[in-house]
Amino acid sequence: MNLDAAREALEQERQRLESLRSKVENVTNELDRDAAMEASSVDQHPADMGTETFERTKDLAILETIDAQLLDVAHAFKRIEDGKYGTCESCGEPIGDERLGALPAARFCVKDQEATEKRARAG
Repeated sequence: MNLDAAREALEQERQRLESLRSKVENVTNELDRDAAMEASSVDQHPADMGTETFERTKDLAILETIDAQLLDVAHAFKRIEDGKYGTCESCGEPIGDERLGALPAARFCVKDQEATEKRARAG
């Protein structure tokens, strides 16, 4: 993947993630306002409180994931500047245009990505 195409793909990914983050924040803020209004006027059933807690936790997890992906995009831009974009951070081999086309912020080749995920699952 040439660097101009990589920059364009990364910029599109950054915009997509920022838009998604904004939407999730808006929904979370709306739910918080609704919950505050409802809590002030009516006793809540414990199941309703549990549902609200679950939804809030889910939204926070989504925001954390988006933030991590935005950091990956920023890291990929830095790798372009450093002349290291498109090489696996683990083995130093080329990542491959097909993988970079699908995941422009990819840090590892498929083999090393699988090994990283396997280690994360193990402990």
